[in-house]
Amino acid sequence: MIVGIDLGTTNSAVGYMSESGPKLIPNALGEVLTPSIVGIDEEGHLLVGSAAKELQVINPDRVASKFKRYMGTDWTVELDQKKFTPEKLSSLVLQSLKQDAEAHFGHAVNRAVISVPAYFNEHQRKSTLEAGRIAGFKVERILNEPTAAAIAYGLHQLDEEKLMIVFDLGGGTFDVSVVELFEGTMEVRASSGESFLGGEDFTTTLTARVLERRGYVYERAELEMPLLVSRLARQCDLAKCKLSREPEVKVRIPDAKGSLSDNSPEETITREQFGQWTQNILSRVDLPIRRALGDAGLKRTDIDEVILVGGATRMPQVLERVRELFGCEPRCRLNPDEVVALGASVQAGLIAKDSSLEELVVTDVSPFTLGISISRQFGMDHRSGYFLPIINRNTTLPVSRVDRVATIDPNQTKLTIKIYQGESRKVEDNLFLGEFTVDGIPRGPAGQAVDIRFTYDLNGVLEVEATIVETKKKVSHLVTRHARGLTADQIQQAVLEMQGIKTHPREEAANRFLMRRAERLYQELALMERQQLEMLLDGFEEAMELGDKESMEKHREVLEAFLERHDPQAGNEDEHDYEGW
Repeated sequence: MIVGIDLGTTNSAVGYMSESGPKLIPNALGEVLTPSIVGIDEEGHLLVGSAAKELQVINPDRVASKFKRYMGTDWTVELDQKKFTPEKLSSLVLQSLKQDAEAHFGHAVNRAVISVPAYFNEHQRKSTLEAGRIAGFKVERILNEPTAAAIAYGLHQLDEEKLMIVFDLGGGTFDVSVVELFEGTMEVRASSGESFLGGEDFTTTLTARVLERRGYVYERAELEMPLLVSRLARQCDLAKCKLSREPEVKVRIPDAKGSLSDNSPEETITREQFGQWTQNILSRVDLPIRRALGDAGLKRTDIDEVILVGGATRMPQVLERVRELFGCEPRCRLNPDEVVALGASVQAGLIAKDSSLEELVVTDVSPFTLGISISRQFGMDHRSGYFLPIINRNTTLPVSRVDRVATIDPNQTKLTIKIYQGESRKVEDNLFLGEFTVDGIPRGPAGQAVDIRFTYDLNGVLEVEATIVETKKKVSHLVTRHARGLTADQIQQAVLEMQGIKTHPREEAANRFLMRRAERLYQELALMERQQLEMLLDGFEEAMELGDKESMEKHREVLEAFLERHDPQAGNEDEHDYEGW
C-alpha cells in the first residue's frame, strides 16, 4: 500500500487509490483535512491538528504553524523548552496522517508519495523528504502540487486533447502550471510560482488593517499582546471566508488578554474594502503566470481550461482575477482543498502499478534551471562566478543534457565543478547544491576540454558526470534529495527525539479536541454560561481520568450539544467550506 499525501501550509490530507478511484482517509475526528499545526499543552502532551489549532487561540506561544514556508532553512521554534525545525514539525503532521492511514487499513503503512509546491527549490524538497523519513515513511516520489491536481482532473479526461492552466493558490504558496492532455498522456509543459504567497497572507493583511483601525501596529501588537492578535486572526480568518458570500461582515475585537464578550467592540468590513486591501497581494500572481506561459511558448488565448486548486481560490477577488486574465470561467469540479491529495493518491497508484491506471502517462518538468559555475573572459582577464545552465527550467523529466567546458590556464590538471540551481546569471544569487573535483587532466595549453553531463530523474536525483575528452576518464557526483546534510545516524536520532515527546493515543484525539474547543469558548462566554460550561468540562475531564467509557460518552454528548448552541464558530457553513484558506 502506497498512500498519497498533501503536506499543506494550512491543512494536510492523506489518501489512496481504490478500485473506484482516489479516496481520502478521515482522521480521528472524521475529517479528511488535518490542520498543519503542532502544539504542546501545559502537561507536555503533543497536539497535532484541530486540537493544536484550538490551543493556538488561547496559548499561541505553545503552538507552531505555517512552518512549511521555512522548509529548507535554519528557522527553528521553541515549544515547551524544546527546539523544533520545520522538518521535525512537518514529520509530526506526517506521523499523524500515517496513524490515520494505519487505523483505516488495520496494518502498517510505510510508503508514500508527498506533494510539494512546484516552486520548491532543492533544499526545500530535501527537507520534505527528511520529514517523511523521520515520520517513518519511505518516500517513493516528491510530486509537484499542480501536477497532482492535473492528474486528479486528467484521470477523467483521458480521451480529450486540451491545454490547461492549473492555478494553485493554497494557504501559503502559489503555483501555476501549463498542462497538455493528449492520447492518454498528461504532459506538464511549464511551471512557475512563489513560495511565500497564499491565503495566510490575505488573513494577515486583514488582521493588520483591523488592528490599524484600532490604533495598533501589527508587528508591535504581536509582540506586546499575542493573545489579542491570535484571537483576532481567528476572527479575521472567519470574516475572510464569510466575505465570499456576504457583502459585509463584523469582526469582534478582543481585549489585550484575548478575551471576547458581548460588549466587545466591532469593526465592519466590506467585500470591496477587503479587495482593495489585498489588491497588491493578488497582483503577485501575474508574473508567475506570464513566466509559465512564456516558457511553454503559449499565449493566454491558447488555454482551453483553467483549473482552480487551493482553498484561497474561493475568494471572489481571486475568481475575478482569473476571469480577467484568461477570459473564461475557471473550473472547480473537485474540492480545491482536496484535489492535490487526490492526485497524489493517483500517483501512488501509478507507482504501485494499479491496474485501473494503465492508460495514464504523466510527465513533469524541472521547476528550476540547473547548471555550474564558470569563468568568463573579459579582455585579458577571467572573471569567475558566472552561471552556465545545463538543464533549463521547465525541461521535461527525466532528462540528460551535456555541455563542454575547458581549462583556462596552461598545464591545468584539475577542475572544481560547482553545481547550482536558479535563474540568475551569477551563481552568488543561485542555490548551491554541491561540488566535486576532476583531476588527471593532461598537461598542455589552456583549453583542454571536459564534458559536463547532467542527468535528472523523476525521483529528484541529479547525477553530474564529468568526462575528460582526451583521456575519456569519467568522474561522477550524485546530488540526491536525501536529508539535508544529515547522516543515517542523525535521522535515527531525530526519530528517537520525536518518540520521546509525550503523545496521546489516536483514539483520544477527539476528546482532546473537544476539551481545547471548550476551553477556547470558555474565554468568550458570559459569566452564567461560563459557569455551566465549567461544570460540563469538570464532569467530562473526570470521566476521562477514570477511563469510564460509558460516562465519557454521556458527558461528551452533553458537552457537544452545549458547544453547538453557544459556539459562534460551531456548525458555521462558511468555516466548514473554507477551512484552510
